Amino acid sequence: MAKLLNRIVAFFQKPENVILVMLLLALVYLTIVPLFSIAFDTFTVHSSEVRRIRGSSAGDFTFYHWNYVFNSRSSKNLFYKPLLNTTLVALAVCGFSLLTGGFFAWMVTRTNLKYKKAISTLMLFPYIMPSWTLAMAWINFFKNSSIGGAPGLFSALTGITTPDWVAYGFFPIVMTLGMHYAPFAFILIGGILRNMDANLEEAAVILKASRMRIMRKITFPIVMPAVLSTFLLVFSSSMSAFAVPAFLGGPVRFQVLTTQLFRTLNGVNPGAGYIIASVMIIIGTLILTINQIIIGRRKGFTTVTGKSSNISLVNLGKLRTFISALMLLTLIGISIIPLMTFAFQSFLVEPGNYSLSNFSTIFWVGEGRPDIASGEPGILKNKYIYKGLVNSFTLSLTVAFIAGTVGMLVGYAVAKKRGTKASNMLDRLAFFPYLIPSMAFGAIYLSMFSVRRGIIPALYGTFAILVVVGSVKYLPFASRAGINAILQLGREIEEAAIIFGVKWWKRMLRIIIPIQKPTFISGYSLPFISSMRELSLYILLVTPSTSLLTTMLFQYNEKGWDQYANAIVLLIISIVLIFNLLINKITGSSIDKGIGG
Repeated sequence: MAKLLNRIVAFFQKPENVILVMLLLALVYLTIVPLFSIAFDTFTVHSSEVRRIRGSSAGDFTFYHWNYVFNSRSSKNLFYKPLLNTTLVALAVCGFSLLTGGFFAWMVTRTNLKYKKAISTLMLFPYIMPSWTLAMAWINFFKNSSIGGAPGLFSALTGITTPDWVAYGFFPIVMTLGMHYAPFAFILIGGILRNMDANLEEAAVILKASRMRIMRKITFPIVMPAVLSTFLLVFSSSMSAFAVPAFLGGPVRFQVLTTQLFRTLNGVNPGAGYIIASVMIIIGTLILTINQIIIGRRKGFTTVTGKSSNISLVNLGKLRTFISALMLLTLIGISIIPLMTFAFQSFLVEPGNYSLSNFSTIFWVGEGRPDIASGEPGILKNKYIYKGLVNSFTLSLTVAFIAGTVGMLVGYAVAKKRGTKASNMLDRLAFFPYLIPSMAFGAIYLSMFSVRRGIIPALYGTFAILVVVGSVKYLPFASRAGINAILQLGREIEEAAIIFGVKWWKRMLRIIIPIQKPTFISGYSLPFISSMRELSLYILLVTPSTSLLTTMLFQYNEKGWDQYANAIVLLIISIVLIFNLLINKITGSSIDKGIGG
């Protein structure tokens, strides 16, 4: 017994062991236990369902929800049709993203295209912006009077009425999500093309193989892992998108799984919502597990050697300037014009009336008029907007601090105990939240913390639940950065400090963190930016007292107060872009550096 106690004491004298055990316990509680909670809720009668389920009481065991979702007269519209819509949207977005991103990547890396650096930078812009900003820009530009209430800029400039299928529904959802996720394909495929051994293609050129044959026999097989990886990531991300289908599909009742999940959890049938969330979790986990398997097998493609300096670029000939200018203008249109439409629309008193007399600053600095939006003051004079801004900023900073710090500790424990079962388990638990769609993740925390659990009180409606769900959801970003940072650090540096008796916290603060500062800053900045622009993760958990800028934007949009919504969009984008530029300036890192000319 004494020997066992001595071993336990010796085990916990090492900081990495203490961190490992504490984080394992915390992450099991925050990632695994909620799954059991949401599963339990699918078999439970909730208080709002007592009238619907005859003869039942709140808390009773029931199969009603499963039968209602999968085998009732409502199943088609409640589940099967949204599931089909989700699948079709996700597949179409994958096709659009791969074709667009892959084409731009090939043009930048394999041709003598002009303006490569500008094109590479602008190509990432749609991804830096939240996806719902593109949806709002689409509405501003293409809405029509038959559904949108007032014609958009396209109709005002051309006099052509936009067809309903262009303004709302499947087509615009695919286009906006496709533009948002095309940078995935650009980054992944472009990275492979840039690092690919050019000697393979050179040899084929010397043997007088045609350009199409070279692409079919050499280029496509080599980039295929990146294509598959992009397909799975885009499919998963499109499937979990909420804001874009809500903005562009809502007016024509085009439902997908996320919008149905939001509708059921906010209605009188939360049990059905928990089942939809469970289905999304299973699909998301399955897709990204397949992705991990593919990534794990990628080392089999040994033709990628990183030697590409001798590649002969395809000469675009007389069309070089025209194609380069066309691609640049297209990206400027996608990246810059949305911002211009937000600014433009935020000054229009009467939507659809583009005469100069209709422009006003009332939605920015006005005191409010009774005949406009129930007297709502401009966003710069609106105390609720400032409250939302403070909430968003406080939440994002807190989430970034917690996720970044915990991610760093995860990296330290995983790297120091590398190869052990506990280390592998901690690594997987820290990554697990990434596999779950954001809205489904919000749903499981709603299920978990809507009532008291042991010593933990009900957290629904508090700021704390937003902090917890945000910190856990964005932990994968920070933990990846933390693991990479610690693994890159030689053991000798810390061992020397240990010999001199330097305490663990001093070693962290004075040696490890300063050396790997840029990587750790990334671990803090990614959760901040992601949280600042997040909507679907928080939408189920906010209350009027904890409103965020993004949830207020959603409410303004639902009320039809588009001018306020456009002004808030500009505010959020400005914060995200300024923060992103500051981080790039401080760390000197940029995603497009490895691809652009």
